[in-house]
Amino acid sequence: MVWEALCMHMRIRRGEFERIQSVLSEADPDEPLTAREILTLLEKHGEEFDSAHQVATVLGREAEVGAVEVIRDQPYRYRLGNSRS
Repeated sequence: MVWEALCMHMRIRRGEFERIQSVLSEADPDEPLTAREILTLLEKHGEEFDSAHQVATVLGREAEVGAVEVIRDQPYRYRLGNSRS
């Protein structure tokens, strides 16, 4: 039962990134965006996230596997692998 809960939790997290990826792919931003800017885009597309912190957490996890570039500036900015630079 614990394993099933863990698998479901992982699928939900994967779904979060895929939702972000889908919206950013459609928006096709010209430059990297902050988590707050990404949250605003998500909300405009009807996607619900609790906060910019949640968006940053999801993107930070994906950065560990190379799917997202994190620009460590003030504030941090994020670029997905398929976004233009």
